[in-house]
Amino acid sequence: MSVAAPAAAKPAVTANTVTRDLELGDFNKGYLNLLSQLTKVGDYDEGTFTGKAWVEEQPGAFQGQCARLRPRPLSAMLLAARFEELSKMKDTYRVVVIEDLDKQQIIATATLVVELKFIRGCGKCGHIEDVVVDSTYRGLRLGLRELGCYKVILDCSEDNAPFYEKCGLIKKEVQMVKYL
Repeated sequence: MSVAAPAAAKPAVTANTVTRDLELGDFNKGYLNLLSQLTKVGDYDEGTFTGKAWVEEQPGAFQGQCARLRPRPLSAMLLAARFEELSKMKDTYRVVVIEDLDKQQIIATATLVVELKFIRGCGKCGHIEDVVVDSTYRGLRLGLRELGCYKVILDCSEDNAPFYEKCGLIKKEVQMVKYL
């Protein structure tokens, strides 16, 4: 007779969590690792995320030696440029994170793209993308607030639909996609 191992204990959610906009320093707090629980992210180092243009070819050179520098790959500059671009568009494109302040770790993220409409009195429609909660924090009712939108649209897998129905979303119409 075998005995199942006990489930991993969930961390307690306390006042030491904060919901805020994504910051450059979140690379060091596990932001890209968190996204990798959702989809393929790519191989980035801190310099790629923060946009440092040069990288040491001989990291940790001995004292008195000059480290040789080489230009960082184009992907690094594109990622930093993308972060800067998004930082200027917070009214229409917003990346929100939840940080566990005790662990200094990003534990959840979601992106809200706000579509500006002519209908509904020039209303706004929010599209939620890239929603992920760290696997050890799932089931703790972490959430995302809308930004003055008359509706919010979320595309998700069939497997995740029951969860979002519990959050008050309903199945409506059909999603179609063509990857280019």
